[in-house]
Amino acid sequence: MEKARYEELAKRIFESALEVHKLLGPGLLESVYHHALLQELNIRNTICETEVKIPLAYKGIPTGKSLFLDILVEHEIILELKSVDEIQPVHMAQLLSYLKLTNKKMGFLINFNVPLIKEGVRRIVHGY
Repeated sequence: MEKARYEELAKRIFESALEVHKLLGPGLLESVYHHALLQELNIRNTICETEVKIPLAYKGIPTGKSLFLDILVEHEIILELKSVDEIQPVHMAQLLSYLKLTNKKMGFLINFNVPLIKEGVRRIVHGY
């Protein structure tokens, strides 16, 4: 995917999160924001998958364990959603791990439990 397409999708993701936050405000469960964001992205004609299963392997051998991505946008951008008082380093590490394990280049950590959504959005680029 070309950088211009990544940037276009990144803008759409941010605008969608902004709309969800504007309508729902902070303080709800993560699952509420998850479903609302999926709907908002769908309204904006964005292909999304939810709860995407990522099987884990070690040295090519399946471990029998899996990770689950909250939302995968257009098969390329990972969204990790939170509704917490503050983002912790472990949340950033979680998204970075997902990017490394899936060989994806971009991800967003979005915390909806903030007064202004711009304070809750972290964009991570890995090998972009």
